[in-house]
Amino acid sequence: MRRYIKNYYGLGLCVLGTMPHSVVASEKDDKPNVVFIICDDLNDYLGVFGGHPQAVTPNIDMLARGGVQFVNAHANVPVSQPSRNSLFTGVYPHASKDFGWVKRTKQPTLKNNKTIMSLFREGGYTVVGTGKLLHGNEPGLWDDWGMNDGNNYGPFPLIDGKVGVHKGVPSPYREIGPIDGSYGQVDGSQQWVYGWAGKPLKYVDGENRDPLQDELHAAWAIDKIKEFEESGDSKPFFLGVGFSRPHTPLYAPKEYFDMFPLESINLDRWLEGDETDTYLKSNLFRDDKGHHYYTTLLESYGGDRELALKSFVRAYLACVAFVDDQIGAVVDAVKESEFSKNTIIVLTSDHGWQMGEKNFLFKNSLWDESTRIPMVWYLDGADNGKQVEQPVSLVDIFPTLVDMCSLTGDHKLNKKAGDLGGFSMASLILESGERGWDGPNGVLTLVGNIGADKSLADQHFSYRTTKWRYILYADGKEELYDHRTDQYEWHNLASNKESKSIIKRLKKEMFSIIGTEI
Repeated sequence: MRRYIKNYYGLGLCVLGTMPHSVVASEKDDKPNVVFIICDDLNDYLGVFGGHPQAVTPNIDMLARGGVQFVNAHANVPVSQPSRNSLFTGVYPHASKDFGWVKRTKQPTLKNNKTIMSLFREGGYTVVGTGKLLHGNEPGLWDDWGMNDGNNYGPFPLIDGKVGVHKGVPSPYREIGPIDGSYGQVDGSQQWVYGWAGKPLKYVDGENRDPLQDELHAAWAIDKIKEFEESGDSKPFFLGVGFSRPHTPLYAPKEYFDMFPLESINLDRWLEGDETDTYLKSNLFRDDKGHHYYTTLLESYGGDRELALKSFVRAYLACVAFVDDQIGAVVDAVKESEFSKNTIIVLTSDHGWQMGEKNFLFKNSLWDESTRIPMVWYLDGADNGKQVEQPVSLVDIFPTLVDMCSLTGDHKLNKKAGDLGGFSMASLILESGERGWDGPNGVLTLVGNIGADKSLADQHFSYRTTKWRYILYADGKEELYDHRTDQYEWHNLASNKESKSIIKRLKKEMFSIIGTEI
């Protein structure tokens, strides 16, 4: 299938080439630049990560094959607000007690922490960004900022003068609303607006339309790279780009949907009754969106699971292909600039997304589809082409950037701030990494019980190693999966006698990260 990268900065065609591996320090400065790219709700539905056989992601695949690919990377909390709060401060959610949707500047602990962007500015960097990075922008963090946050979600169909749901979405799923309850192609059959403010978006056809939000973010980033090159400024830069796709609503231009005819969509393997030995549903105080979305989607297609999920997966794959083009355009701009020899490129996501497994269609679960994320590091001196199986997580990005960019500032504003929880991944990335991995054997993920007390005992935890996933719910129920023999997490082994010693060891390792038994 032939692909085009549509860069609406010039509506030109460009192809992501292989970036040079012999990257050396720039003549301008010996500190590396950083281009940090994060997608929203992007799971492993990428060619090189193998999550779906029909995924079309040549740009991400090329970047991963030329960089260091972490194949067992996970979110520390699989929902946007606390995930991003943790990522950009380096503080574990359990340590900050950031269990739900609280803006970082109002969170009792994290408001006392500096973000990684603040440390870059203190370290002499020019710090610029656009799109969804933190969950709600903080203007004071940036020397320059791109598009207004209010336009990130969408676009939306305009129906009777109001933001609405795509006309192709059946009821009752469409009643969920304009964000989570909508998916479909952007074409000329409906009137579109950019965001909640209702700014019109023109769409006649694929060659006569306004750019979508993520295309605008990519174009802004490309312009900024050119500005840095033309300015002659000796300061290194940190450029953050937050793409909204494939977050719901699952909208992409028609040509991306045409790449995935509905009848050709393959669904992953599925085990009927897989949910019967799991305990998330009985442990959620409220906001059980995942189970509700799944049952509502099936109801909207007359109980036809295959048709319902094919319709949703098609939209997701189209959005992933769309954002892959935007990522390719930004990376290509770096490659073609003078900064290609002194730039670290990081690509990741805030968490994954579950596609109906265990009757769950959402994020915010403790299973692999929801916690697992893509993570790629591309830089000079990296062990390029390497696939790292050591489990790592988003909280490890902060100390890794501090390490690789020689940032020396204090990460705390005062004594009320949270401690750093992650470990530098430099030894796993660099060819010359002499020291071993200093971090834990596995990754800790938390699902917050929204509406519960702020005690650790009310939350749910997962610990993922190279072989095992262990889950402990607030009511004491447990799940254990052996990923060497059960990659789909179909068979909960927690009740088996032979699992007792394994669970005891995994709990000990998990509690050592948490800092206490719960």
